Amino acid sequence: MRINKEVEYALKNNLPVVALESTIISHGMPYPKNVETAMKVEAEVRENGAIPATIGIIDGEPVIGMSPEEIEEFGKRSGIKKVSRRDIPVVIAKKEWGATTVSATMIFAALAGIEIFVTGGVGGAHRGVQETFDISRDLEELGSTNVTVVSAGVKAILDLKVTLEILETKGVPVLSYQTDEFADFYTRHSGIKMENIVNSPAEIASIIKAKRDYKLDGGILVANPIPQEFAMDDVVINGAISKALKECEDKHIEGKDVTPFLLKRIVELTGGDSLESNIKLVINNAKLGAKVAKELCELRK
Repeated sequence: MRINKEVEYALKNNLPVVALESTIISHGMPYPKNVETAMKVEAEVRENGAIPATIGIIDGEPVIGMSPEEIEEFGKRSGIKKVSRRDIPVVIAKKEWGATTVSATMIFAALAGIEIFVTGGVGGAHRGVQETFDISRDLEELGSTNVTVVSAGVKAILDLKVTLEILETKGVPVLSYQTDEFADFYTRHSGIKMENIVNSPAEIASIIKAKRDYKLDGGILVANPIPQEFAMDDVVINGAISKALKECEDKHIEGKDVTPFLLKRIVELTGGDSLESNIKLVINNAKLGAKVAKELCELRK
């Protein structure tokens, strides 16, 4: 792996570092909005006292902490592969470019020694999973890889209850930040009551430390709801999701193409409003993730 010198120095000296994914750049938003968002997220991490490390694969080499020029290229270049755990060896061996998903980003973050990873929403069990068995690798990674993921819950296109059941089975602590209701990505109201409510970055850091001290392998999911001022109307977004899911089914879209199609179509159906909410929630997650990383470094001193 190629680790950015600033990131490497921070890791060696117990300074806070926050990992960021690259799929949101290559497969989540159109250019130049994708690059602008990536740079805003990095800036938010810095403003809250941590070092950002955007992760991707360039010419077969995993990069921990991409430069602004590399992020720009990720935003413009077509044909960059969406990389999960299964794709890593292929992309590396073929010396290709790869945009890391939640699972792949977790793997490289763990290898580099980064505990905190910020994203928009993690993958999970798709609706109708009882027939399709379509479950994101993200859940397996959370069950086995030692990285804490800060997100606005899971992607709203998924079956939230089934996803949470799977996370429970895999022993993944799901921490709900400052609310007793599970974060619903575009909105704050999923209707699912949570057991483990946390109210400060310091409290989250203490839970992470306890999990690591007792060698309880696997990740932690911190569900950080979108701020109310940026949340979408429940009826509007749920209507758009339902229509996009029907179109996806009619077009026989499957596998790793499902999520990019749905998110793009939802943006179109909401007149761009869902994209703006997506950007705001990622930035909000970056703020919390940086604060948790700082608190964790203090505990480790």
